[in-house]
Amino acid sequence: MTHTLYDFEVQTLQGQPCPLSTYRGRVVLIVNVASKCGFTPQYRELQALHERWHAQGLTILGFPCNQFGGQEPGSADEIASFCSLDYGVSFQMCAKVEVNGAAADPLFAWLRQSCPGLLGTQAIKWNFTKFLVNRHGQPVSRHAPATRPAALEAEIERLLAETV
Repeated sequence: MTHTLYDFEVQTLQGQPCPLSTYRGRVVLIVNVASKCGFTPQYRELQALHERWHAQGLTILGFPCNQFGGQEPGSADEIASFCSLDYGVSFQMCAKVEVNGAAADPLFAWLRQSCPGLLGTQAIKWNFTKFLVNRHGQPVSRHAPATRPAALEAEIERLLAETV
């Protein structure tokens, strides 16, 4: 049974292993992202959060997902180029995953179970659903796609102030 974020390993967008234990003691914001979504401009605010809070202990992990309207059809190289050129993304982008269903990445299955959505729904409804994980590796909140990343700043600041 997985108990913390640190029990998982994912792949970077470049295909390298990324054990999430690397982020022990950090606040982690996990987002399923897409390049052709109405919420795609949220990359700007995610990057702004990264620039403002990374040195204080925030890590942002972006997980491309093509499950919602086929809005992330690109290859890893195409996604990396788009994120860099169009939005200046410098936070960690991970390999494309599925977030719902039988083929869902184990990390997202755990996040869905740990932080259900509205009325206890586990399924992720769309791209740019956001999960905040505290410095102890425990998910503490889930935020809808329409919630702008900047709206999470007070919660991020509070989580960063917690001691490990």
